[in-house]
Amino acid sequence: MSENIKGKVVLITGGSTGLGAETARHLAANGARVAIAARRKDKLDDVVAEITKAGGEARAYQLDVVDKNQVKQVTDAVIADFGTLDVLINNAGIMPIRPMAEVNTEEWDAMIDVNIKGTLYGIAAALPFFLEKSRGHIINLSSVAGIKVFAPGGTVYSGTKFAVRAISDGLRQEVGSKVRVTSIEPGAVDSELKHNTTGTAQSSVLDFYKIAIPASAVARAIAYAISQPDDVDINEIVLRPTAQEF
Repeated sequence: MSENIKGKVVLITGGSTGLGAETARHLAANGARVAIAARRKDKLDDVVAEITKAGGEARAYQLDVVDKNQVKQVTDAVIADFGTLDVLINNAGIMPIRPMAEVNTEEWDAMIDVNIKGTLYGIAAALPFFLEKSRGHIINLSSVAGIKVFAPGGTVYSGTKFAVRAISDGLRQEVGSKVRVTSIEPGAVDSELKHNTTGTAQSSVLDFYKIAIPASAVARAIAYAISQPDDVDINEIVLRPTAQEF
């Protein structure tokens, strides 16, 4: 598997903790050159130090994915620093779960900004470069909640993840002859995402996540998609805990 990962430059948003950080560690261990971006620079620096100590290559970039100018600047900086970009992983996301009857429009706006716009801004920043060199790979983090609506409580979150899945498939149809596109759709994963939930839904969500699989399981799925030969495009990967019905 590592043969088709080794040497590739991979940019991961939301790379400071959880799934993003674990993916960075796993890909670096398989020879990828990793750029991790997120808002918390101190956390990013910790992950970079860990990867470097283990013999891998990584750099940290402070980034808020809701700012499209920042996303473009960071992507350009990664290309300049590493000399190229091979894979973009749009991993940054939030999941504040609560009933729609609570009408928390601030959380709705935040999910749309991070989960949908953040993904689109990443695509906008990397796609021209990929098309210019007729090669690249965009990996978007959707969810099983982007396949079946997570309700009650997760209706708006599901809406954003359905959107990510639709954007991924449409992008594949438009540019698939040059750029590979993968949608990753995990179920319950042990990460900080579950702590985005506040209010009346918090206890039920935390109880649901007792069956969560480790972030390393998703990292391996992402590595599998990247490791394929250039003429093989893994379009979707759905993975859940064996105990998860939804």
